[in-house]
Amino acid sequence: MPPTQRDGRATPSVVERVVSRVVWPVWNSADKRLRAPLRAVLPAALSFLALAALQSVVRARFTHPLRETVEAAGIGAVLVATALGGAWVLDRRPVREYGLSLDRRWWRSFAVGGAIATVINAGALAVAVGAGWATVVGIAEGAGDLPFLPAMGVVFAYVALASAWEEVVFRGAMLKNLAEGADGLVPQWAAVTLAVLASSLVFAFLHGGKVDHPSQYGYYLLAGLVLSGAYVLTGDLALPIGFHVWYNFTQSAVFGLGHSQQTPELLAVDIVGPARWVGEEGVVYSLFVVLGGLLLLAFVRWRDGRLGIHERVTRWSERETCGR
Repeated sequence: MPPTQRDGRATPSVVERVVSRVVWPVWNSADKRLRAPLRAVLPAALSFLALAALQSVVRARFTHPLRETVEAAGIGAVLVATALGGAWVLDRRPVREYGLSLDRRWWRSFAVGGAIATVINAGALAVAVGAGWATVVGIAEGAGDLPFLPAMGVVFAYVALASAWEEVVFRGAMLKNLAEGADGLVPQWAAVTLAVLASSLVFAFLHGGKVDHPSQYGYYLLAGLVLSGAYVLTGDLALPIGFHVWYNFTQSAVFGLGHSQQTPELLAVDIVGPARWVGEEGVVYSLFVVLGGLLLLAFVRWRDGRLGIHERVTRWSERETCGR
């Protein structure tokens, strides 16, 4: 019979102690799950590799318009696998703890985030047109081989799934796990601040394919901070996903302001102004992103009556909700 400690538990053997020390940097034996940095990084890394493989296969074998439909379906599958696999397998938590409750309140917040994103993109277009930097040259153009409405539907599905994937990965998994791992080592506000900065920097870095000059990373860093702020204040992905989905969709497909994407456009717009002002990472867009962030703050303050770090951002409730 193995020796026992005073509390009645078996004393770990030499082998068990050695194994425990070897795996300590990557494994939390008390919680029986990976350490926080790995939980934060792996969903992004694994799903990013999956998406890269998906795109290389789909784009080699399919042509427009079937290519976009198949690719959107693949992104949806990766999104589901990331959300469920990341939560259940890596985090050992229910997926709703990421902020994906998907109840009526969730969808109302999603709609508010989408409305705010639509308003600020309309404002950006109005400023660009008013300054003579952009001209509306057509209506409902660029659908290609599909009728306009089905083409818009395909674009919306693609944008919505890709944006939701980014929010699950960068906010739901990365930010939350980094904040959760640092909480206790440093004060909660410092843990959350570090998590917001780290996840926003990674978010900006992974948009490098759209960047022609290092200064343009600032636009994506700013967007990451706005989306992270909405998540931290609510502990919920509804506002960030709603804002992200409708910002990307209305910018490119509704108001014709997305230079890096070739999509059907409800308003076909000719951009002639200086890139530093009306480029896709220009000053006008950046200022309206800040305005969007302020409107999100105002909504949360109105709805919740306060602004503060939501307890869910640094909480792990596996013991009460999983594995039963």
